[in-house]
Amino acid sequence: MKKFFLMAAMVMAGITASAQNEPLANSKLSDNWYLGGNIGAVTPLNGAFFGNMRPTVGLEVGRYLTPVFGIGVEGRAKFNTIKAFTAVDQAYGFLLGKFNLSNLFYGYKGEPRNFEVVALAGPGIEHNFGDAKDTYLAYKAGLEFNFNLGEAKAWQFNIKPGIVWGVNNALVPETELNKNGATFEINAGFTYKFKCSNGTHNFAFAKVDQSELDALNNTINRLRDENAERAKNDAATIENLKNQLKDCQNSKPATVVEKKSPVENIVTFRQGKSIIDKSQMPNIDRVAKFLNDNSSSKVVIKGYASPEGSAKLNQKLSLARANAVKKVLVNKYKIAADRIETEGLGVGSIFTEPTYNRVSICTVND
Repeated sequence: MKKFFLMAAMVMAGITASAQNEPLANSKLSDNWYLGGNIGAVTPLNGAFFGNMRPTVGLEVGRYLTPVFGIGVEGRAKFNTIKAFTAVDQAYGFLLGKFNLSNLFYGYKGEPRNFEVVALAGPGIEHNFGDAKDTYLAYKAGLEFNFNLGEAKAWQFNIKPGIVWGVNNALVPETELNKNGATFEINAGFTYKFKCSNGTHNFAFAKVDQSELDALNNTINRLRDENAERAKNDAATIENLKNQLKDCQNSKPATVVEKKSPVENIVTFRQGKSIIDKSQMPNIDRVAKFLNDNSSSKVVIKGYASPEGSAKLNQKLSLARANAVKKVLVNKYKIAADRIETEGLGVGSIFTEPTYNRVSICTVND
């Protein structure tokens, strides 16, 4: 039974934690502990309510795992008011799961409310002293009406009604809950909540550096805008080149002559890059097919760059783009290197839009 209760408590702790919307400051194992003491009265449910009433005193220690869920251990003693063998005729202890209903249904606001309602339940053990010595299982369920006191709300005044069922004893031999072995209790007292590592006596929200969050959001938005603009420009470049290529293809003579016409293909590159995108491979494949079909043909590859950057850098980049196409023809299509000539012509002016000149133009001649 204890194992079942502990497992249920762990599950409920995870569920009730989801009732908290804002992030809480990290808690240490030493945080959110409390100690309480109270006095009250207890009376059986199957006898004279006031005639059998006895005074009690209790002590409780526990810890809240979330603003909603906590675990406590309670010990209590019941005193005789008539002449008897012992002054204390009954003692019992309980392991209690506690649920702050105010925080569960209305959320935690960063500090406790002035008034809160807590439900509790759990198993325990009772022991009778005197002539009828007996030790047996017990279960408890009840409520706490808590009044948080002071600016720091470190102290609580508690009113605690509850019912305790004793089982497997002389009155209730079977493991069942009924009024024959049940008692009603009402207690009142004070609870002290120890100071936490967050500087308060309660759970606190995590402190967020708003300026840091704003800076991160600004960076994310800027990168998104830059990426969208880059994608837009690339799409426009590709579409323009496709149209130009289509015009070139459509302008060819409709008749096929025995002598092969020169083949000219365009391979485009991204800004500042000499790496060939997969989308450009069909253009190189067309040049390679022509060269394989016409063993005497050679190709001249002229690389160009757009005007961004220094002239020296663009000259180097344009040559690298031409050599990148040559490398694919040699390595992938096995075209002899002496059939390929490369030139780097720096900033190009082939196209009216400067950014369109990030190309290598392959011209095949017999």
